[in-house]
Parts: sequence; C-alpha cells; structure tokens
Amino acid sequence: MKYEDFSAAAAGAAAAGAVAVPKAGQSGWYARAGKRIFDVTLGLIVLPLLTPVIVVLWLIARMDGGPGFYGHERIGQFGVTFRCWKIRSMVCDANERLHALLDSDPKARAEWEHDQKLTNDPRVTRFGAFVRRTSLDELPQIFNVMCGDMSFVGPRPIVDEELARYGAREQAYLQSKPGITGIWLLSGRNEVSYSERVEFDAEYAEKVSLGLDVALVLRTPASVLLATGK
Repeated sequence: MKYEDFSAAAAGAAAAGAVAVPKAGQSGWYARAGKRIFDVTLGLIVLPLLTPVIVVLWLIARMDGGPGFYGHERIGQFGVTFRCWKIRSMVCDANERLHALLDSDPKARAEWEHDQKLTNDPRVTRFGAFVRRTSLDELPQIFNVMCGDMSFVGPRPIVDEELARYGAREQAYLQSKPGITGIWLLSGRNEVSYSERVEFDAEYAEKVSLGLDVALVLRTPASVLLATGK
C-alpha cells in the first residue's frame, strides 16, 4: 500500500469528523509538539495491555540461558543514537555466526549487503523466527516511545551504516523520530526495495500529520496478523 492510500484515508476520516488533520510536514504544530502528546497518550493506553505480553515473551526468550531483551544502537532524530529494545530473537553468539556465514557464502554476503537481512538467517532461533514473523519482538519498543527516543509512527530505525544509503534523503530520516510502525511496514515491509523504503520515509517526513498517524496505527494490527516480518 502506497503513501497516497494512507493520505486519502486520513483525509476521508477528517471529512467524516473522525479526526482533525493539522498542518502537514515537519514545520507544523503537530510534528513539533502534538506528535509527542499523541505518543504519550497512546502509550499510556496500551502499555498496561502490552506489559504482560512483553513479560511472557521475555521469559520464553530467556529459556535458552541468554538475555530476554536485546538492545541495539540505532540512529535517532537529529542523529542522536539510542538503544532500540527488542525481544531477543537470535542466538547469543549471533555476530560470530554472521561473520562466519558472510565469509563463507558469497550469495549470503550479497543479500546482506543489499538488504541488511538474510532470507535464511542461521542466527535466528525457532522462537525468534516466530516473534519476528509476527512482529512481537518489537513490542519492547513501546518503552523507547515513552522515553522519547522513538514515536509510534515514523521511519524504520536504522543503524549507522545504513544512513549513507539515504543519500540526498538523509535529512528526511534525521528530522523524524524512528517509529514502531510506518508507511515502510504497511507497504510491503520486506517485499519492497531499500530505495523504496527511503522514499516512504521521505514522504512521511514531508506529510506527517495526526490524521496520517491515526490511519497508520489503525492499519498496523492487520499487517501484523499477516505475519510478514523477518
């Protein structure tokens, strides 16, 4: 689903009186202040519901002797790095296994360099494959949202090495807080190219509004149920 579909949905909701769409873009009041109010309000509503689920997932992830949470450094708004939290979905020696695979398998190395993902990733546990497919591994990011490092809606959080791939669109990423969901997730997620994801992030930064955020959040559960994650 493309950006225009969500934009139209937001406009339709506004016309029906369901939401009031403020001025779009990073210069608008919503992007500067209202978005944080939206994040905190929604967070306070869903946090009591999600916390028991997160605790259960954490306990299951710990059953192999490793930690239940995994924190990885990501690039946040204005280039400030933060620790992005997930339910651990990989084996404890994941980095060593990755380097060994990339050194021995040229096809895997080419896939990794192109997408920063692997179709058959030897680092992912059986439980990890399930939580990734269902996006349950990303639930702890609600704590990142409440701390102000992330937003419910925004660009996909990236590592430092990926920022160069944004090229002229780099500022579009840096001016926004990374999101748990976004156009990138609801437009095919792993089925779109990296360059398409960059364009989605740029369009979101340009058109951010309350109506668009509401539309994206409401459509996220259906996308999660399709279990398209990796």
